[in-house]
Amino acid sequence: MAAFPFEIFATEGGARTGVLKTPRGDIRTPAFMPVGTAATVKALTVDQVAQTGADIILGNTYHLMLRPTAERIARLGGLHRFMRWEKPILTDSGGFQVMSLSKIAKVTEEAVAFQSHIDGSRHVMTPERSIQIQADLLGSDIIMQLDECVAWPAEEKRATEAMRLSARWGARSKAAFGERESQALFGIQQGSTFEHLRRESADRLIETGYDGYALGGLAVGEGHAAMCEVLDYAPAMLPADRPRYLMGVGKPIDLVEAVARGIDMFDCVLPTRSGRHGQAWTWEGSVNLKNARFAEDDSPLDETSDCPASSYYSKAYLHHLVKSEEILGQVLLSWHNIAHFQALTSAMRAAIAEGRFEQFRRDFKARQRTG
Repeated sequence: MAAFPFEIFATEGGARTGVLKTPRGDIRTPAFMPVGTAATVKALTVDQVAQTGADIILGNTYHLMLRPTAERIARLGGLHRFMRWEKPILTDSGGFQVMSLSKIAKVTEEAVAFQSHIDGSRHVMTPERSIQIQADLLGSDIIMQLDECVAWPAEEKRATEAMRLSARWGARSKAAFGERESQALFGIQQGSTFEHLRRESADRLIETGYDGYALGGLAVGEGHAAMCEVLDYAPAMLPADRPRYLMGVGKPIDLVEAVARGIDMFDCVLPTRSGRHGQAWTWEGSVNLKNARFAEDDSPLDETSDCPASSYYSKAYLHHLVKSEEILGQVLLSWHNIAHFQALTSAMRAAIAEGRFEQFRRDFKARQRTG
C-alpha cells in the first residue's frame, strides 16, 4: 500500500489529471513544482509562491546539506518550519548536483565521495545517508532515492552501469526508508535514451516497489525531440496507478508534450532563472524584456492573470526595471513566470477533465508558433 493515495479523475490519450493526497495538502496533477534549491524559491517569498497556485515546492539535499547543513535545519524544526512553507516539499536526493557541481566526485558501489563546490570540504553520500538527510533531518514529504546521473550523450555501457547502480542504490534507499505513513519515497528510472535499459530499470524499480516513480537522465542536453522519443515509451513502463515525475523539465512546450505522454509532475529552475535574466514566459512564447520595442509598451504581460506581476505592471515598466538592473525587475518577472507555469498546469488539468486536451495541445502549439 503506497503512503499517499493517488486518485486519477480523468484521462485523454496518455494525459491524465488527478490528485496526490498528502498529510500537508493535496497535490493536483499535472503539477509543476517551483524549485527552492536552498530553502528559497529565488527572489520570491513563500506567500508569493503560494499565491501562484503551487501545491508543492522542491528543495535540494546537496545544497542544504552543505549550507546551512541538514543538522542545523533539523535543530530549527525541519525544512517546512525553517522556510515557513506549510504545504508539501519534495527533496531531490542530490545525486545530480554531486555529479555536476562538485569539484571532485568518485563513485563506488558503497557511496559517492565528493568535494564541495563551496569550500572544498569532503563529504560522502550513501543511499542511507541521503534518506536520513531528506526524511529525518529535513522532514521532506516526498523523498527521492539516491541515483547516479550520467551526462549526455552516454555510451550504452556507461548508461547500463549507472542504471544498475541506481537500481541497487534504490533498493538500499527503500530499506533505509522503511515503512512510513507521513512520507513517500520515489524511485528513479534511468537508462539514458536506450529503450531496453529503460525497460530493465522500470522492472527493477517495480520489483523494489515505491510510492511514486520518476524519470531521470532527461533534459540533460538531448533536446526536445529526443526527450519526446523516450517519453513515447518510458512512462508506460511504470505503474499506471502511481504518480510519474519527469525530473528537471522544462519549457512550457516540454510540459505539454510530456503530459500528453503520461507525466504527472515536473520541476525546473527555468521560471526563476529566466526571470533573473529579463525573460518572461507567456501563452505566445518567451519575451525578452530587454528588447527596446517594449520601452513604451503600456500593456501587461498577461491581463487575464490573477498574479499582480503579470497583470498590473506594464511591459514598459518591466523593461525599465530590467535595463536599470533593479532587483524589483527580477522579483516581478520570477513571480510572473512561476504564475504562468501554474496557469499552464491548471489549464491542462481543466482540459483533460473536460475531454479537450488534444484541442488544447494543438491550440497551445499554434499560439507558440505565431507568438
